[in-house]
Parts: sequence; C-alpha cells; structure tokens
Amino acid sequence: MGDHAGMTALPFTLHGALLHARPSGALFWAEVGLLVVSDLHLGKSERLARRGGSLLPPYETDETLAKLDADLEATGAARVICLGDSFDDLQAAGALAEKHRLWLARMMAGREWTWIEGNHDAGPVDIGGTHRAEMALGPLTFRHIAQEGARAEVSGHYHPKARIGGRARACFLIDRDRVILPAYGHYTGGLDCTDAALQALMGPEARVILIGPRPVMAPLPRP
Repeated sequence: MGDHAGMTALPFTLHGALLHARPSGALFWAEVGLLVVSDLHLGKSERLARRGGSLLPPYETDETLAKLDADLEATGAARVICLGDSFDDLQAAGALAEKHRLWLARMMAGREWTWIEGNHDAGPVDIGGTHRAEMALGPLTFRHIAQEGARAEVSGHYHPKARIGGRARACFLIDRDRVILPAYGHYTGGLDCTDAALQALMGPEARVILIGPRPVMAPLPRP
C-alpha cells in the first residue's frame, strides 16, 4: 500500500471520514481506498495553441499524469474520483496524444474510476470510466463546484491559493462541512483564498493546508 497515510500527508476529518491531504494536492480516503483529484485541465497547452493564445511548454499533460501515477502507486488506491475540469475542454479530451490515452488507460485498468463533470468538460468524454454530475460515497458528496449550505461536501473548481509567510501556494480549504481541493494540473493559475467567493463559502473555523513537500495547516487568512 505504500505511504497511504503518508509521512507527509496531513490528516483531517470531515463528517466522520478520516482524510489525508497529500503533498501533490490529491486527497486520500484510506478506509474506502479512494484517491480524489480536481482540475487536471489535461490538454491546456493544446487548447491555448488551438485558440491562438499563449504558448505553453507542451509538457503539462506528462507532468500531471506522472504525478497522478505516483499518487496511485503510493496509496494503492482502488477508486479514483476526478472532480471536474479534468480536460481543458471537450476538444482537448479528443485531442489527447495516443501515449496519454494509453497512460490513462493503464492507470484506470482495474480501478473504479469516476469523472465528475466540470464547467470546462460538461459532458462525457470518450475515455472510459463512469461520468456523473456528482457522486455520494458514505457520508460525503463529491461535486465540481461547492454549493452554498452543503454539508459533507468535497469539491474543486476554484484552484485556491494562500500566501502565508512567503509566496502564494496552492492549498486545500477545510471547514466542518466541506473541503475544496487545489488544482492538480500544471499551469492552472489560482484564486486567492481571501477572495469574497471563497470567504463566503468557508465557516469561521476554516483552515488551509498549503501543499508542497511538507504540507502546512494554518487558519484561513481573512482579508
């Protein structure tokens, strides 16, 4: 099983579920063998080039898939939920290089794999797995965008970042009712956690977990 609890993963509890925030930005729920990632935005460099925008190094898909492969190996996860915006748009999903399709197929083989629809990839992609608008598992509900007033909710979408004593870092946002995951993909940008949209969602006891080699938990910064 490798380091499924993880010497560097930070544990926290959401509605009775013991979860681990991994240094990569993935979330692991060991009890049910579930790895959760959000906002992979695979194919972002291809989509930007196609639309005549900024040219990015064409390595972001390799880097994101390599990171996911490493998390699967380390945790031994039998289930995966991708929380939406897994592809930068539906055309990017169709334009995935053959080596990336094969890589994904290998990681998906033998695993229960669920693609949650996001605002960038609002529709099923021809890549296997199960496609859902949202998913309930045990006490938790998994969806792309947090809903006001929801409880026991795991979501993504916002690409949260926080600045605590240095440069801004991608982070998890956690309170007693929800967790918002950081973007897992490369070149994805981010929204500062002091933004009004995130402040309105998170309760007074909210915390952040800054990701990196040694994740750091701190109170949610307030503007």
